[in-house]
Amino acid sequence: MADNTTTPKTVDSLLDTEKTFKERVAYFGRFLWRDRSGVIGLIVFLIVVFAAVFAPMITDQSPLDQDLRSSKMPPAWQEEGDWAHPFGTDSLGKDIFSRVLYGARVSLMVGLFGVLIAGTLGMLIGAIAGYAGGRLDAAIMSGVNLILSLPYLLFVVFIAAVLGRSLLNVILIFGITDAPIFARVTRGEVLRIRESGYVESAVSAGARWPRILFDHILPNLLGPLITLATFEMSRMIFYEAGLGFLGLSVPPNEYPTWGNMLAAGRKYMTSYPWMASFPGLAIMFTSLGMNLLGDWLRDVLDPRMRRSRK
Repeated sequence: MADNTTTPKTVDSLLDTEKTFKERVAYFGRFLWRDRSGVIGLIVFLIVVFAAVFAPMITDQSPLDQDLRSSKMPPAWQEEGDWAHPFGTDSLGKDIFSRVLYGARVSLMVGLFGVLIAGTLGMLIGAIAGYAGGRLDAAIMSGVNLILSLPYLLFVVFIAAVLGRSLLNVILIFGITDAPIFARVTRGEVLRIRESGYVESAVSAGARWPRILFDHILPNLLGPLITLATFEMSRMIFYEAGLGFLGLSVPPNEYPTWGNMLAAGRKYMTSYPWMASFPGLAIMFTSLGMNLLGDWLRDVLDPRMRRSRK
């Protein structure tokens, strides 16, 4: 008789350990090809990652160097035929193209590390609350609901104003304030999964709760949490730009950010529109690409979503 205590492949065959790597790639590729919006989202995301990683190779301009003699220059060619300033320069003569490229680094760092912190904290809190139940669950979820009831942007702005401006503080702010969202989703999935037959079989076999939680429940949360992480990463990038626009993100003399560039270029929108247009387009395309990628991942990793769309 088969061992009923083993965890079924509820996440999907994409994560099936019995599948070879080639089979998983083929499965992944089939769904990507069926949903062309997923292809667009993946391409946009890879372009942003490429720009952030290889920024020093793409441009030799420093994002922090000032040249007042070249201030407010429009996008133009050099006489030799090379790009002098492809996106123009700002009011201090800084090259906007290089600032957009290096700004992608800050946005991706905030989104990636913020999601890692929020996902780890939220998953642990939600898993404990959902599996323990009773008064502990009620107490934890009361705190989670209290935080979620606060206006998110105002809450983030308040914490940023208290902690001060730095890249580390921005990452911690989003990681901590976003954890309740992961906790709520995790708790709901744990409540559903713990009633499954294989969890009940593990309990009947005498398995202790840490083993049940980490071996049977948490692996089946990967699909929903990966999808949620994609959307939350997009949201963190957008809100980081908002903090930068308000002057509460990374100091502009340390790292260039898209939000800081928007704030610096807002007074020149009518006379020198390229100062704010290019960072604004970078924010828009990055958020759009990650949302399209998140929609596709949700369809791939959640079989219920695929059935509902058939």
